[in-house]
Amino acid sequence: MNLFADIRSLVLTALDAMVAAGDLPRGLITDNVTAEPPRDASHGDMATNAAMVLAKPAGMKPRDIAEKLAVHLADDPRITSAEVAGPGFLNLRLAPAVWQGVAASVLASGTDYGRGTLGAGKSVNVEYVSANPTGPLHVGHTRGAVFGDALASLLAFAGWDVTREYVINDGGNQIDALARSVFLRYQEAHGQKVAFPDGTYPGDYLVPVGQKLKDEVGDKYLDEAEDVWLIPIRNFATDQMMELIREDLALLGVKMDRFFSEKSLYNTGKIEACLKKLDDMGLIYRGTLEPPKGKLPDDYEAREQTLFKSTEFGDDQDRPIQKNDGTWTYFAPDIAYHNDKVERGYDQLINVFGADHGGYVKRMKAAVYALSGGSVPLDIKLTQLVKLFKNGEEFKMSKRAGNFVLLSDLIKEVGKDVTRFVMLTRKNDAPLDFDFNKVKEQSRENPVFYVQYAHARVASVLRKAAEAGIDVSDAALKTADLGKLDHDAELALLRKVAEWPRLVETAARSNEPHRIAFYLYELAGDLHGFWALGNSETGLRFIQEDDRATSQAKIALARAVAIVIASGLGILGVTPSEEMR
Repeated sequence: MNLFADIRSLVLTALDAMVAAGDLPRGLITDNVTAEPPRDASHGDMATNAAMVLAKPAGMKPRDIAEKLAVHLADDPRITSAEVAGPGFLNLRLAPAVWQGVAASVLASGTDYGRGTLGAGKSVNVEYVSANPTGPLHVGHTRGAVFGDALASLLAFAGWDVTREYVINDGGNQIDALARSVFLRYQEAHGQKVAFPDGTYPGDYLVPVGQKLKDEVGDKYLDEAEDVWLIPIRNFATDQMMELIREDLALLGVKMDRFFSEKSLYNTGKIEACLKKLDDMGLIYRGTLEPPKGKLPDDYEAREQTLFKSTEFGDDQDRPIQKNDGTWTYFAPDIAYHNDKVERGYDQLINVFGADHGGYVKRMKAAVYALSGGSVPLDIKLTQLVKLFKNGEEFKMSKRAGNFVLLSDLIKEVGKDVTRFVMLTRKNDAPLDFDFNKVKEQSRENPVFYVQYAHARVASVLRKAAEAGIDVSDAALKTADLGKLDHDAELALLRKVAEWPRLVETAARSNEPHRIAFYLYELAGDLHGFWALGNSETGLRFIQEDDRATSQAKIALARAVAIVIASGLGILGVTPSEEMR
């Protein structure tokens, strides 16, 4: 049940009746007609922009359309009033029975309430994390992992067929550097003193990898030249790092559907075939680029390169795909990888990148547009930096990994649920401060606690009611006399619950899972506010002494709120609390 969609359908039916009556011309496009909450709740329960949208194409004044539309809508028993406001907005008030029916719908659907068909089963590939397999995941990766995972869950809930994908960047020079670093730890495991030159990874996380290599091969590579051990240690080190990364993802509750190896593109003809595809379109050429803006370096020299005409698809400049020595730039395998995704038949692609990849957005979108002929949209979401604070100061938790904070240490400090929720309390492209003191507070200032406490409060009501002999099963609650929920505060809480399906659609359309966290915080606030009212107005308490029928109706309201909170937390990957300790 999506009440806002239902009322929009009612508006469209009324518009059709107006056309049939000759009050509106035929052929009007109604795609932009909406039914949504008014900005000022005192204006009504919903507002429609129908008259404003249709006035110009109909050649009529908005108020004239709105006044006739109001007459049609007032005939429906769900509408108690339809009032024209301002230049032609139409404010609607709904009968209490409509809002009371929301609770029954939630109880009937459970956590599937709000599950939508917006995606219509279309396939979408969401690629996220994709950290270089050169070390464990850190806090920067954590935000992208949480955002990507929540986005994938949101889209699945809204009706898309979602594939979660991690691309293993195991084809570049950084893997050679990893292999050399592991070899140094391997030598160290044999008792040799080593020094880490620039360009290697000195973090302690490679100590057990070097030891494991020793355990498996003994001294096999100890005195061998690099050309003997580089490839086998590359493969060994990559496998070990990916095992570590999978363990980190599991701590965060992230499970990928597919891992794609970049290495599979090399020496297989896939890069060459993809670029030939672009060449056949006339999009590959030899040329020189304009010099960089600003002061030129003294040694700058314009060089002819193999370029992709990305400017034809909105990029700022064409992009190199091959170096003069014949090796590929980083962009070439990325093009081939996205071509692989296009050829797998996805209807839509989404990439989650760190903020440092901002310059990559236009070129990647240009490549996908060219490869798919514009049929496969690519949305790239950038996640901004996370700063950790403790006692008012920026906080460094670990030295084991060098100069970054490990995901695993963050989870050990505050847990998976807190980490995931806090990472979604800001829009993905806004910086985020993670304050350890605040996330451990039991107050409204801690959004995780605030939402979890709301769910736990309802759970406590259910336990107390069951102890009093009241049947609080969903089957019993959905048959309760919900007409007893007639207080303004009860109807207001039901209005908030009714927003959930619409909120899911809005968040899914914009690929913005943080909207879920914001809504849950607001819903929890409404539940806590309602609870406080019950302290002074005994008639609003969920359990009414010696009145089981009224108690069941009020408990049905509480249970509906808890179901929506659990559903939203499920999208965010957070476990609802049954009690607070």
